[in-house]
Order: sequence, then C-alpha cells, then structure tokens
Amino acid sequence: MDRASSALRPHDLLFLQRPDAFAPCAAGGLPDWLDAAWLARAPLVVRRAALDAGRAPVGARGPMRNQRCAGAVALGKVARRVTPEALARRVLASVHVDADNEQDTEPGVGGARLADAAGALPCIAALLALAPCLADLGLDWGPAGGAGFWLASSLPVLRPDSDLDLLVRAPRPPARATLAILAALQERAPCRIDVQLDTGFGGFALNEYVRESARGGKVLLKTATGPLLVADPWEAPPARAAA
Repeated sequence: MDRASSALRPHDLLFLQRPDAFAPCAAGGLPDWLDAAWLARAPLVVRRAALDAGRAPVGARGPMRNQRCAGAVALGKVARRVTPEALARRVLASVHVDADNEQDTEPGVGGARLADAAGALPCIAALLALAPCLADLGLDWGPAGGAGFWLASSLPVLRPDSDLDLLVRAPRPPARATLAILAALQERAPCRIDVQLDTGFGGFALNEYVRESARGGKVLLKTATGPLLVADPWEAPPARAAA
C-alpha cells in the first residue's frame, strides 16, 4: 500500500499512527461515536478541500450512514495511505485467484472473504462482477464510499441496501463509447451505483454529465474551493463562477 505523501487525492484513505492525530473541524470535540478504539482501526477519507501547510482535509465516518465528522490530520501523523486504485487491484486479484489457495497479505478484506461477502452484500457482488469490465476499459478506477472503506478496514459499514460508489480518474475526457459503457454498467447492476469522475481539479457524477451534456446543460463540479456549475468539467477552473 502507498505511504502517505503530499500527493494526496480525494477519496484516498489514511490510517493514523495514533487516534488523537485527528482534529475535528467543529467546536466541541469528537462526537460520541468517534472514539479512540474506532479511530485506531478506521481510515480517514481525504476530502475535497485545500491542503493547509502539511495538513490534509479528511473526514471520519462511523458504522452508521449519518455518522460523519469533518476534520484534518497532519501528514506526518499518517501511518499508511490506501488509494481506490490499490483497492481495485485487490478486487481484481480476488476475481482471478483460486480462493482455496489464496492467502490475504494486506490488511482489510480480500480474496475468499470478499467472495463470501458478495452473497449478503449486493454492492460487493456488483463490484466483483464489474471489476473485469472496468479493467478492460483501461481506466484508473477504484471503489470509494462505504465499499472502499470496508475493503480497506473490514469494519462493518455495509448493509444489504448499500450503494456502490466507484471513482474513475479522468484527467482527460474519456471517449464517448467509454462513457456509454460506464452508463450501461450502472443500469444493469444489482444495486444502485454512483460513478464519480475525477478530472484532477474536480469531481462530478457520470449520470448527471450524461443527462446534461445530451441537452446542453451544466453539471455540478465539486472542487477544493467549492462547487461550480459548468458545461465542460475539463475546462480550466479559473474561468468559472461559483455555483
């Protein structure tokens, strides 16, 4: 897995050296659900916000969907970084390996445990089914959201009705045929899938882009300085006005 560095990107997962390294943004300290025992095992999710002098903007999540806490962490206090792309490689390895002979060597969920979970978790079944298709498209992609968090930590955050969040790194516009295939994969999945495209300076939802581009509308681009309504999410951001 990747070591923490200044090259962090949104949706990367950061494991702390010590639970007290997380500094919440809100006054009043940590919420009751976010204790040292949880922070010792749970990764923090890099948020889309400006880096501040060696500190990464992060968010903590708990076992329930409504348990979220924004904060920051000093890069020097991060023990390990796990990227969505690294999690995709783990998923692909589990798809192609003989589960009877497979041995997990990384923390988190992989191999036989991943295959076993697919029966109870439609989002994981969808991830296993879609992974080879996404790899064939030649994209830099990975699971994000609850599925990525669970894969990296094995903590119980997924439910049978959990969505599957997929991140696609797209510094340049993908071919129209590629976007059409991604959209079709969403339609046929056994659970709701949210595909987010990341241009490097912002992220947007594939479904919204396909819908709005077909009728000449604008898409919501999430950036480190706030959301923007744009016609072309790959256009340089200085020319845009905030949404």
